[in-house]
Amino acid sequence: MTNAGTTVAPAAPPAPAVRLPRRRGIELALIVLAVLLSMYGYCAVGLAKHGTVPPGAAGYGAGLGVLALLAHLAVRLRAPYADPLLLPIAVLLNGLGLVLIYRLDLETPGDRAAPAQLVWSTLGVALFIVVVLMLRDHRWLQRYSYVCVAAALVLLLVPILFPAVNGARIWIRLAGFSIQPGEFAKVLLAVFFAAYLAANRNALAYTGRRIWCVRLPTGRVLGPLVAVWLLSVGVLVLECDLGTSMLFFGLFVVLLYVATGRTGWLAVGLLLAALGSVAVSRLEPHVHSRVEDWLHPFASIDAGLGPNQLAQSLFAFAAGGVLGTGLGLGHSVLIGFAAKSDFILATAGEELGLAGLSAIFLLYGLLVQRGYRAGLALREPFGRLLAVGLASLIALQVFVIAGGVTGLIPLTGMAMPFLAQGGSSVVTNWAIVALLIRVSHSARRQYDGEVAP
Repeated sequence: MTNAGTTVAPAAPPAPAVRLPRRRGIELALIVLAVLLSMYGYCAVGLAKHGTVPPGAAGYGAGLGVLALLAHLAVRLRAPYADPLLLPIAVLLNGLGLVLIYRLDLETPGDRAAPAQLVWSTLGVALFIVVVLMLRDHRWLQRYSYVCVAAALVLLLVPILFPAVNGARIWIRLAGFSIQPGEFAKVLLAVFFAAYLAANRNALAYTGRRIWCVRLPTGRVLGPLVAVWLLSVGVLVLECDLGTSMLFFGLFVVLLYVATGRTGWLAVGLLLAALGSVAVSRLEPHVHSRVEDWLHPFASIDAGLGPNQLAQSLFAFAAGGVLGTGLGLGHSVLIGFAAKSDFILATAGEELGLAGLSAIFLLYGLLVQRGYRAGLALREPFGRLLAVGLASLIALQVFVIAGGVTGLIPLTGMAMPFLAQGGSSVVTNWAIVALLIRVSHSARRQYDGEVAP
């Protein structure tokens, strides 16, 4: 059309909306692969120990497959845009943990832990399904942040009323049934920290007085957060559960850094962690003994008392070499009572070797990376901080445990996510994966149907 000698081009049609692929078929294929790998490990243990396939191999594979399929159907129904790698990784790690515990059960016929671990895994998957189906929007949790922190503090206080187990008061034992409340408290505290920091991130970053290279927020803003953290860590110190104390402290510092974007908090966190570790190692006899074992892992051998647990763990890693001795052919059971819990990574290192151990660490790294990716893709701060906090819980726990059993840092006594014996741990980790599934669904769903840039 022309107007006074000017030509106006017709308007270009709008770009078509881009529909994001849901990738549930990829998730199902990876779940099938995870179940098959777990079944292969189960059969390999039986062939190595007895020369035949274990009689319960079919039932084990069917049980794990049904649990994984039900979880997949829940994701397909309520979170179709979720990251397709989160659930298969959890299934594979859980399946591998059951294989390693079953392998160690063959050396301790009077103390079988695999059946109980399978029951706890079933409860964990059930909780996963409930969270995925019932929690329509992760932002709903933000409304109940103070309820979460109150419940977390109660869970941390209750074990003080019960007798200590292996030097720590972290268990509730009634009529042969035991749980570790601190495992559930860490998720509730992650929700509270994420909600509080999301609501006060600007005040935390841009107000207050600058001391050295860090701008400290006002006490009115930072005070409640520090009070909750100090109370939770103080209770854990009274319970001699210093591993979880380190986990909470790391979660606090990481989320504070992510919320404010100020690297000074990382420096302050590392300094305080170092000072606290030195003080506790000198004042607490149980921790001091672990520090001494870390500094001198072979001292008991020189004294004629035989190798301690850390020394046996180091021997197991050394015996595994690059490719390992093979499932069922190691001797990590010599570690003793914690072989199925704190030191289960030593069994993986001995029988799967450096190659298998690296694959396990890569699975954990990929799980954490996908959690970070889902959080950073969100436009709202609470979901971003929640995803980063939950993924950081897994990352910090893996570092603390792996560092302890390999002699990098002193032992702290925690459960390797999904691998180690521990019902509370496996249930909690399934809840973490469920929340990451919900967040990743929201992160990808917000872009569905938008015009491609």
